[in-house]
Amino acid sequence: MPTEQDIRNALGNVRYPGFSRDILSFGLVKGIHIEGKDVTIDISIATKDPNIPRLIHEQATDVLNKVAGVGQVKLNFDIKDPPGAGVTASEKLGKSSIPGVKKIIAVASGKGGVGKSTVASNLAIALSQSGLRTGLCDCDLYGPSIALMFGTDERPYQNEEQQIVPIEKYGIQLISMGFLLEDSSPVIVRGPIATRYTQQFLRQVAWDNLDVLVLDLPPGTGDIQLTIVQTVSLDGAVIVTTPQEVALIDARKAVGMFQKVNVPIMGIIENMSYFLCPSDGQVYHIFGKGGGEHEAKRLGVPLLGQIPIEMHVRECGDEGHPVALEDPAKSATSKVFREIAAKVK
Repeated sequence: MPTEQDIRNALGNVRYPGFSRDILSFGLVKGIHIEGKDVTIDISIATKDPNIPRLIHEQATDVLNKVAGVGQVKLNFDIKDPPGAGVTASEKLGKSSIPGVKKIIAVASGKGGVGKSTVASNLAIALSQSGLRTGLCDCDLYGPSIALMFGTDERPYQNEEQQIVPIEKYGIQLISMGFLLEDSSPVIVRGPIATRYTQQFLRQVAWDNLDVLVLDLPPGTGDIQLTIVQTVSLDGAVIVTTPQEVALIDARKAVGMFQKVNVPIMGIIENMSYFLCPSDGQVYHIFGKGGGEHEAKRLGVPLLGQIPIEMHVRECGDEGHPVALEDPAKSATSKVFREIAAKVK
């Protein structure tokens, strides 16, 4: 017959979704009742996310069924609204919406080199082609790439209200530090100045009646990211990763940052998912297989799409013609971006 300590030891392996701590250390387990071989656990959670109790239930049932001598397992959930549930995250943090913008989506990654800007550019194109008035704000001040990817070297100007008028290309309203600098000019600024530039891009751009604004965030969880999540009301964040574990580790940090400030995670996009050899049709998982899918399940969020490694994607980005502009019947990558856009719009 199992003891209470056996049950506690098992529950110590149940992680709160999105965190490394277990449900015992969070104080969520309110009671353990053992009748013969049968075990009943009382768990109290303050959340409005239905995925949280579901994932805890799955984990807890799995570990308890492995305890020697345990018969029937029952979990009683007491689900409450989190403190201040009647107040939006924006109100609690003093955030506000951006004038001229109905919805704001952040595209983020925990590390560089995963193709985040390529994903952000093509997602904006796909959202536009779905019928939404779309804007793209390149918040990566130190490595702006949107100007190259959209193939324009125009310079924005100020209107009479002293607002920056965004560049328009392929029907997308664009703003980027890359439009303000020469190609070889580095951005050499400390954190406070970078924060000020970011706030200008968010608050002092004359966005024209956008249905959705895509924010291409810099990699990591630094000053610029925190400025954004504390300044404007984000409707959700999309996390870009590759299948390999080194990228997934950093993606978890990005997810953790957004969860701490109550920004919904819309899902994970696995970039460079596989290579389809054009000569023999063989699929090669160069950076591993299933990492993004496994991470999405672990976090209880959707896997929005798996984008293949395709030479044409790189060529289109270098030529200033994002691949999402291609006919989805002829480009597998363009088709994936259309599908992702349909899930997040």
